[in-house]
Amino acid sequence: MRVTMILPALTEATSPLFRPIKYSLFPPLGLATLAGYLDPDDEVTLLDEHVERVDIEALDSPDLLVVQPYITSARRGYEIADHFRARGVHVAMGGLHVTSLPDEAAAHADTIFTGPGEDIWPLFLKEFRDGVPARRYDSKLRTLAGLPPVRRDLIKRQLYLVPNSIVVSRGCPHHCDFCYKDAFFEGGKSFYTQAVDDALTEIERLPGRHLYFLDDHLFGNRRFAEALFDGMAGMGRLWQAAGTVKSVLQPDLLERAVDAGLRSLFVGFETVNSANLAERRKDQNIGKDYAAAVRRLHDAGVMVNASFVFGLDHDGPDVFDRTVEWAVEQGIETSTFHIMTPYPSTGLWKQLEAEDRIVHRDWDLYDTRHVVHRPKGMTARQLEDGYWRAYRDFYRWSSIWRGAAAQPGTHERLRHLAYAGGWKKFEPAWDALIRSRNVVRAMPMLERTLAAFGGRRA
Repeated sequence: MRVTMILPALTEATSPLFRPIKYSLFPPLGLATLAGYLDPDDEVTLLDEHVERVDIEALDSPDLLVVQPYITSARRGYEIADHFRARGVHVAMGGLHVTSLPDEAAAHADTIFTGPGEDIWPLFLKEFRDGVPARRYDSKLRTLAGLPPVRRDLIKRQLYLVPNSIVVSRGCPHHCDFCYKDAFFEGGKSFYTQAVDDALTEIERLPGRHLYFLDDHLFGNRRFAEALFDGMAGMGRLWQAAGTVKSVLQPDLLERAVDAGLRSLFVGFETVNSANLAERRKDQNIGKDYAAAVRRLHDAGVMVNASFVFGLDHDGPDVFDRTVEWAVEQGIETSTFHIMTPYPSTGLWKQLEAEDRIVHRDWDLYDTRHVVHRPKGMTARQLEDGYWRAYRDFYRWSSIWRGAAAQPGTHERLRHLAYAGGWKKFEPAWDALIRSRNVVRAMPMLERTLAAFGGRRA
């Protein structure tokens, strides 16, 4: 059987003018994971449009086409699906956007999948080979037991800065109402992990030193996380991951992670306005000392990639300057800013739809960089302008120097300058590397930055 799998790209990732490094950071693993269920003699092609141009006219017609669109690549995903269906190819489609709007997606596919695919994808493959595939498969059973190895041989490693991405859990134990994941995991467990031994085996398969955990919350199950970190200790790995303020403040858990090689953590602070947290069910942040979490990470030798959302209902026009000032004062190395975006089927979407505050459904613009709802505390223009100003102000050289000065020691200050400066101030160099199709060449420099100043201070 000939199978083609395509991850459609966001418009920005294919711009002829500029290619942000964030789309070439690491390979997404959804399709490569599904490919692990195929037979050894199946011919499989995996294409990620974020890192390679795909001319669908030039592609051969497979027996099965699999498309996994995000919300902002839905239009492109449907274009690909419609093209191959017109050729008589059976098109299967799943993922977050398909799960949130299954009827919309079904108009462009022969088979759709809602929820995670570990239980329904193998069933579909059997029925497809038998000639009786269903139109829709809904995930109910949630387990990672017996998960086949990810088909890493299908991933073009040279096109990614960190080719060793890995996922050892699914979902998140928290239920923020602006997050897609609650809808995606509806009808079953919303957070579950691999067996620790299976996760360690997958880690040992990966060449080199650097790993990037794509889990929504690697620290979400403390027992699993502790066992995983203990098993990784001594491997000599350097890795990055995502966690919460609450998990950072838990005694001993961060220390185990650092001993296992943690050097950079993505943390969802989301807002400096505490009133927003309860309204958006960000319960894990309520009453937590953000500054203490940053100090704890820095004292452990871990860099912080902070995430913030603008345009929540308690935000006014002052939120941008307040957020940037706080982040710079804390010495946060990198920040990711977002405009509050109501994704279909989330609690936020349902609220704003009931209040008639959603202004359009052009999914291309649901990228957290455009205003797609009517904000309460400011105008849409103020929100969008403030978002861009926050990025500019946070990554000014003066802000980077101030952030470095807030670090606890000389090594940490040098690391801050190297990481924050290299990340945003040399974007033309990143763009050139991406276009050369050899962005992986920059990985040794990233590893040296992470390794030279990482680990707990004595």
